[in-house]
Amino acid sequence: MIEKATFGAGCFWGVEEIFREIDGVTDAAVGYEGGHTEDPTYNEVCTDLTGHAEVVEVEYDPAKVTYDRLVDVFWNAHDPTQLNRQGPDVGTQYRSVIFFPTPEQEQIARASKTRLEAEGKFRRPSATAIEPATTFTRAEQYHQQYLAKRGLRHCHV
Repeated sequence: MIEKATFGAGCFWGVEEIFREIDGVTDAAVGYEGGHTEDPTYNEVCTDLTGHAEVVEVEYDPAKVTYDRLVDVFWNAHDPTQLNRQGPDVGTQYRSVIFFPTPEQEQIARASKTRLEAEGKFRRPSATAIEPATTFTRAEQYHQQYLAKRGLRHCHV
């Protein structure tokens, strides 16, 4: 049975590519979540007025990869201490966020964040939000596998 996990870690192009490389991930799609605008477009999200974050919805086979592993990849894919930005990308759409659809995912995400903070993994306090999943809106087709279509493996992430 395939499950889903949704992560926001800055610009979704590089984050999508990172998750696609994990054995057990069956699909990853870029999109928007966490805002108040119905069916937002990329141009609307870029105004920083919709409340949406750029996210990657990961479909995975839990028999091959655990949610714990996906959360670990998330923490290492970006700087979770930056508030509403990643590198040169600034705005709430680039915020660090984990959207959980189940209580089990919430518990794993919160425990992971607590453990990493206690271990001193981050230079500063984590700015990562852990929120209930809302509606995921798939981004426009030209954003899907954007880097792969251009022969790139990563961006500035």
